[in-house]
Order: sequence, then C-alpha cells, then structure tokens
Amino acid sequence: MTIHQIDAFADRPFAGNPAAVMPLDAWPADDVLQAIAAENNLSETAFILPDASGEADYELRWFTPAAEVVLCGHATLASGHFVLGQDAGRDRVTFRTRKAGMLAVERAGEGYALALPAWGPSPKPLPAIVAALGLDGAVETLWHEHRYGLVVVEHADIVRALDPDFRKLAAEGDVLTIVTAPGDPGSGSGAGDTDIISRVFAPGAGIDEDPVTGSAHAVMVPYWAKRLGRNAFTAYQASARGGRLSCRLDGERVVLGGGCVTVMEGVFRL
Repeated sequence: MTIHQIDAFADRPFAGNPAAVMPLDAWPADDVLQAIAAENNLSETAFILPDASGEADYELRWFTPAAEVVLCGHATLASGHFVLGQDAGRDRVTFRTRKAGMLAVERAGEGYALALPAWGPSPKPLPAIVAALGLDGAVETLWHEHRYGLVVVEHADIVRALDPDFRKLAAEGDVLTIVTAPGDPGSGSGAGDTDIISRVFAPGAGIDEDPVTGSAHAVMVPYWAKRLGRNAFTAYQASARGGRLSCRLDGERVVLGGGCVTVMEGVFRL
C-alpha cells in the first residue's frame, strides 16, 4: 500500500499539520485501518477509495491513533492535494464521508479551498474542561453535538500561555477542546497578525495538542462570523508547528484556504 505524508495548512515542510494519505483499492477490516493509523502515529491517517456509488470521486475515512473520527479538515485538504497532484488538469475533487456528508477540495491560487459543514456551537457550561485548561476568570463556553467544546477567552496571550492538564481533559472522553480569542490584525507581529487565534486539544482521542485543525474551524467560523460581523477573516492556530488559514462562512458551509507540502512517500507493507 502506498503512503503519502503531507503537511497541510503549510507553505513549507515541517509546518502545519502532518497527515498520512493512503489510497486503497478496497476497504480492509476496520481493525486493520485502526492499526495502520496507530502505526503511523500521526494525528490523522486518511484512507481514500474510488467511490463506486458515483456520488463523489472518492470515499474518505479518517483515523487518529486511537479512533475513527467524524470529521478531519487537515487530512481532507491533504487528500485533495494528493489527488489533484496526480492530474495537473484537474481543479476539484469530491469526497463522500460516512458522518460528515460530501466534502470538496479545489485549487485556489497557489493553495486549495476546503469546504466543510458549518457546525455552529451553542452556549453550554463546561466547568470540568475549563478547570482542566487551568483558566481563571470569565470565559465563554459553547458546545457542538459532535463533541466539540469551544472556550472563548479575552486575549491571544491567554491562548498562547495555556498549559492544560491533559489527564483531566482526557477524563472528559473523546472531546475536541478548542480555545480561541481575537487576534491582532495589522500588528505586523507574525503569529499575532490575524483576526482570530486558537489552540486545540484532544487527549481523549490520543492527541494532546493538534497542530492545525480544520474541523475546529468548522465550529469556530460560525461563532466568529457572527461576533466579527463579517463572513471572511484570517485565523492562526498557535501550536508549536503553527498554521495559517483563510476562513469564509458560505451559507451552510465553512470554506478554509491553505497550502500543502508533500514531505514523504513510501510503501506500507502488511
């Protein structure tokens, strides 16, 4: 089986979020897919298979080292980069997923545009998560039914300084915890020169901190579009690797923009 490791939401190697993309001719058993993802030990491994139904170009599934996930943005972007990279004359690829519907990746300038479902969150107290994050004072907390917790804090510096208790976060189960704040657009200060900033944690799924998370922006973008009063803005995920995204709310879809870099190709032997 061929394997392609691709840095997504990146403009150079060793930035953004690495994903493995593995094209298949047929679906192996789920426990085999899970074992491959555990062996790869990346935040996500994407498996793609030509879609026999004709509804899309490919079927797509994503696995962390510990579990199959409902939605993964960066590995979808990486999958689009892989497919479109095989055919310079092709501008768009569609994916049929089991739990997130139809997704699409298309060329956009020097990078790609990724269309995800808009999963707007609703207010909900999240005291255990807030405590595990070590946050004091007033924060805004929201929730999406696919187990996304959104915690909004006042300043970007709070996001950067977070030092979560990962054991306590993991005790909450398979929850993707997002912490976000306004950025500092126009500051010229590198990572701070953005409209919004975030960090994302998922220890319950085997990922203490995810470098750059497309699905988290499917939850954040509807929130920030309403708060900022506009549907298009920039985002920075302030992990150690870091990643920049353009964001746009388009009706029931969130459209994210970013680049990809292929860093490794090889053969996976079973």
